Amino acid sequence: MKVVIVGTGYVGLVTGTCLAEVGIEVTCVDIDTKKIENLKNGILPIYEPGLEEMVIRNFKSHKLSFSTNLAESIQGASAAFIAVGTPPDEDGSADLKYVLGVASEIGKSMSDYLVVITKSTVPVGTAKKVREALEKSLADRNINISFDVASNPEFLKEGAAVEDFLKPDRIVIGVESEKAQETMNKIYKPFLLNGHPIIFMDIASAEMTKYAANSMLATKISFMNDIANLCEIMGADVNMVRKGIGSDTRIGNKFIYPGIGYGGSCFPKDVKALIKTAKDNGYTMQILNAVESVNEAQKSVLFSKILKSFNGNIAGKTFALWGLSFKPKTDDMREAPSLVLIDKILNAGGKVKGYDPVAMHEAERMVGDKITFCKDANEALIDADSLIIATEWPEFRVPNFQVMKKLMLGHKIFDGRNIYDLKEVVENGFEYHCIGIKTA
Repeated sequence: MKVVIVGTGYVGLVTGTCLAEVGIEVTCVDIDTKKIENLKNGILPIYEPGLEEMVIRNFKSHKLSFSTNLAESIQGASAAFIAVGTPPDEDGSADLKYVLGVASEIGKSMSDYLVVITKSTVPVGTAKKVREALEKSLADRNINISFDVASNPEFLKEGAAVEDFLKPDRIVIGVESEKAQETMNKIYKPFLLNGHPIIFMDIASAEMTKYAANSMLATKISFMNDIANLCEIMGADVNMVRKGIGSDTRIGNKFIYPGIGYGGSCFPKDVKALIKTAKDNGYTMQILNAVESVNEAQKSVLFSKILKSFNGNIAGKTFALWGLSFKPKTDDMREAPSLVLIDKILNAGGKVKGYDPVAMHEAERMVGDKITFCKDANEALIDADSLIIATEWPEFRVPNFQVMKKLMLGHKIFDGRNIYDLKEVVENGFEYHCIGIKTA
């Protein structure tokens, strides 16, 4: 069986590589010539644990190939996944020009029955637009070829995307015909053998499921941050509260860790898009409006603590910033809370020395020479007046506090991810500020 994946970002590259891993013949297509040549040489455009070795192995075994020629690649394929970006417009709606552009190109090139699958995160109703784009291209060719459109939203966590794809909680697929369902069943049969559930539904419901899932997770994060802020005012310990509510199976212990806001390419974009979709249809998503508002405010909470600790003046102060990516195990800087912190510190006259285990190159691309980039965590501490934890990378969890004291000018830690124990930090001679715990 042969499938084509259009787009080689997080979703497309992970999808194509994992399908090749279970024996499907996969061609990943992208218009970026340099990216395709790099992939052929084992150079990936993203950091994702376990993905590089899998790409190289499947490329060498000829199960996975890369091309810039969609017309050639589509020949003989049973299915084509559209996995290109859907960046937010200024009004928050998802920009579908890349998705619909790919659909048009597929229609110009297909020569036999094909299932065209939206893997990109797209609003409800997109499948209809994809179908119209395909039909127009076929009409322009004055040719009649049957096809089906399907929706197969992804639920991959950056930093664990390969594991999520190979061992999914569920596989959600929206179809409009038995023939399309048969094709999708064939594609995902290797995963069904391991007992992972596949849920077939109508296309609109599948499109909505993706947005509803991400919005629910974003809601849990913002709710917990709201509770954390109140805990701090009232003298409660949010870590204890989190354990207390997380043991309730109706709530669960995932996505209830307080912090400095969610970021990345999915939650901010998808929450905005669902709010806009509702607005366009005469409905107000009151909870999601609050979720977005809380998240934006939360990105400034740590900076407020910094200003208070320095009596409102940080001009000339140097801050070591550990963690730049929006979460561990990824180099993704999109909507990262660290970017908000950097801007606020610089605007207030402070200086930043940053370090991240994998996101340095991406951070330099986005921030430029506004801050100093360091080769390791300790270098960032040298002569720093304070340390800020913005991303909870494992290597930051058990530091040598005595070495830190010797390297730093000041002994203040602002922990945006609550990775340290208050008592231990204070006993080692540091002033400690975190989220949801009254420390001073």
